[in-house]
Amino acid sequence: MRALLSKAPGGPETLVLDEVLDPTPQPGQVVIEVKAVGINFPDTLIIEDRYQFKPERPFSPGGEVAGVVDAVGEGVKGLHRGDRVIAVPGWGGLVERIAVPAETVIKMPDAMSFEEGAALVMTYGTSWYALKDRAQLKPGETLLVLGAAGGVGAAAVELGKAMGARVVAAASTNEKVQFALDLGADNGLIYPTGPMDKAAQKELSGELKLAAGRDGPDVVYDAVGGDYCEPALRAMDWNGRYLVVGFPAGIPSLPLNLTLLKSVSVIGVFWGAAVMRDPAAHALNMAELMGLYADGKIRPRVSRTFPLERAAEAIQALGDRQAMGKIVVTIDDPA
Repeated sequence: MRALLSKAPGGPETLVLDEVLDPTPQPGQVVIEVKAVGINFPDTLIIEDRYQFKPERPFSPGGEVAGVVDAVGEGVKGLHRGDRVIAVPGWGGLVERIAVPAETVIKMPDAMSFEEGAALVMTYGTSWYALKDRAQLKPGETLLVLGAAGGVGAAAVELGKAMGARVVAAASTNEKVQFALDLGADNGLIYPTGPMDKAAQKELSGELKLAAGRDGPDVVYDAVGGDYCEPALRAMDWNGRYLVVGFPAGIPSLPLNLTLLKSVSVIGVFWGAAVMRDPAAHALNMAELMGLYADGKIRPRVSRTFPLERAAEAIQALGDRQAMGKIVVTIDDPA
């Protein structure tokens, strides 16, 4: 079968499409015939050895897949050949078939496409865990989303509205802000790109607070990092919760005096580790997300698709921060 492989650390240009052996299910596993693969920011990091997990090479990136159960291992119950499913292996997904533990597999609703299935779990799972479990966002509160047009940011906009919050979407272009407004955000703000000096950061802080309302946001969802962190922190309301989600703009240096002056809590969001530490809570969150999907309150937005042969381009596009919503790689049926 075909697989996109990382054989040495480097960017997307180092990835190689190669032939590897088909997997066979071990006891407790199923083999999934992959139909679609969601591309996420960790894919840009893991191939450069800059992610928390460093798999042994050669490996395939691709942390979430949707497809059809092709084979069932000994001892597996409740899953059968032909079932439409989602799985989040963390890596290894840019292949034609993948073996995963059966207990981690999620059945897809009949109405959900494979592209939507591959675009749902990591982004909405991260954002639901962040807003519900970590920030405990309440109805009527104001949520500021930085990077509101990206995968996790767009999910945070939709989920924030589903939770009854007032959502302010911040992004780098008018097109991206409009995308977030179309998702349901109540207000939007274009922030500058590139490094900012202290004067520019102070100006941005005032704009963020104005967009959020008199007292500033109760919760900040920061999927950007870099020079945007301090302005957002300065704009926050008393007893605010600052969610640290990602750093595509760089890892910021946080002025802790601001957290004291505003009684702000800075909260890390490491969804992948949370899933492994508390599978029961993850299962509950997934059931709740499927309920929100069934009710029409969330809908993954797939902005671009690439075939497996161009999967490296998909990872590059995400790394270049070109995405609005989700980028998905589709995999043709094997010959």
